[in-house]
Amino acid sequence: MAKTDTAYIWSDRKRILGLPLSFTRYRLSEDRLFLSTGFLSLKDDELLLYRVRDINTQRGLWQRIFGVGTVTVISSDSTQPTLALKNIKSPMEVKELIHQQVEQQKMKRRVRVNEISSDTDDLDDWDDLTE
Repeated sequence: MAKTDTAYIWSDRKRILGLPLSFTRYRLSEDRLFLSTGFLSLKDDELLLYRVRDINTQRGLWQRIFGVGTVTVISSDSTQPTLALKNIKSPMEVKELIHQQVEQQKMKRRVRVNEISSDTDDLDDWDDLTE
């Protein structure tokens, strides 16, 4: 089986005390987000970017001291609905990069997500329609 060469836009490792010492690797390509864990036994997972629904960042005190943070990607993927990129360098820039790629992939695939509004006016209109 031939190895495929994927061009990565961004890659990093989970960091310990700000240093990339772990065996957890994160990579971002044009259309997918990859997670690889393990040393002897490897586990690889990927998330299609057009399925991403939300992206959050978290930077606790110790993470801020060491210049890292956690980016959490929430998707409609059945095998990996939540993917946390833990203790990565420059989390705000990574979040923005992922966001840009997600928007490009949604436009490319013509994916449109309708959000439900929680306004009470909308609920009143819904009641009128159901009567």
